[in-house]
Amino acid sequence: MSQITDAPRRSSLQGATLPKWTPWAIAAGSVALGLGISAAAGLDSKIQWGLMAAVFFVIASYGVAARVEGPRQAKDRVATSLVWVAFLLAVVPLVSLIWVTVKRGVKVLDGYFLTHSMGLITDTEPGGGIYHAILGTLEQVAIATVISVPIGVLTAIYLVEYGRGRLAKAVTFFVDVMTGIPSIVAGLFVLSFWIIILDMGYSGFAGSMALTILMLPVIVRSTEEMLKLVPNELREASLALGVPKWRTIMKVVLPTSIGGITTGVMLAIARITGETAPVLLLVWGSSFINTNPFEDPQASLPMYIYLQYANSGGSGAAYDRAWAAALTLIAFVMILNLAARGIARWKAPKTGR
Repeated sequence: MSQITDAPRRSSLQGATLPKWTPWAIAAGSVALGLGISAAAGLDSKIQWGLMAAVFFVIASYGVAARVEGPRQAKDRVATSLVWVAFLLAVVPLVSLIWVTVKRGVKVLDGYFLTHSMGLITDTEPGGGIYHAILGTLEQVAIATVISVPIGVLTAIYLVEYGRGRLAKAVTFFVDVMTGIPSIVAGLFVLSFWIIILDMGYSGFAGSMALTILMLPVIVRSTEEMLKLVPNELREASLALGVPKWRTIMKVVLPTSIGGITTGVMLAIARITGETAPVLLLVWGSSFINTNPFEDPQASLPMYIYLQYANSGGSGAAYDRAWAAALTLIAFVMILNLAARGIARWKAPKTGR
């Protein structure tokens, strides 16, 4: 008898809900309405009808939900709609950028383009490649990584494991300041000290020093956060067994956080790979292959893209080479990010059942 009386009570407390396909129908109607108004008003910009469709989607979601589900659920629908609109506003430019780069970059991107340099080919002539630029970028980034990784990791270890007092606060302050330094400032600093004062000349190593300045704070911050995630119980257990603190750090703390540290390093490398301002000031660029980063100007992918596009006039062989080099640079950065995610998953702590 109680079951019979309880059933109507539960059904009366449950309000009406919209079908799952309602947001898709509202989105389709909003897009159609935005296109219709744009066509009637003679608007050619896709951004205008897209923004109108987004506004119509939010308003229609609230109106339909308020009529069927009530004002409280309508507010939740509006919040969800705003999240989706913000997501699309962030994704659409990225997808458009990748699409345009792939569409224009595949015209000359082939094995010949990747294995030859510009050599004696002028910017207006077809042919040539980016081998010298790829080689220069790899050497400059590798030197910056070799310099910055030990310094950054050791600095983070000091801040987390040993840092107390004014010195630790000063180091933390300067790391925060370095995080916001523009790349052009780092390039000007190395230019004034290394090239103007010491008269060492333009070289790939000069560019690597500027990239090191940009890379250091990223490594310090990411490594510091990873070290803080290591449970103190692991440190205390090692110290309780009589293991010295330095050995605890080497054998317990670093192996536990090595996945996150490696991920931070990979992301820092991806962050400096596309820097153009320091390379423009310090490396200068060359059309020939220079395997010695410590002497004479050297090419790099960002510099190659800038020079080819600047000398193309918006069309021609140099224009196509610039887009192909940009596609190569995007692919390189994407590979680094995928590698960082793979290492993070591989080294993630395994939880048992």
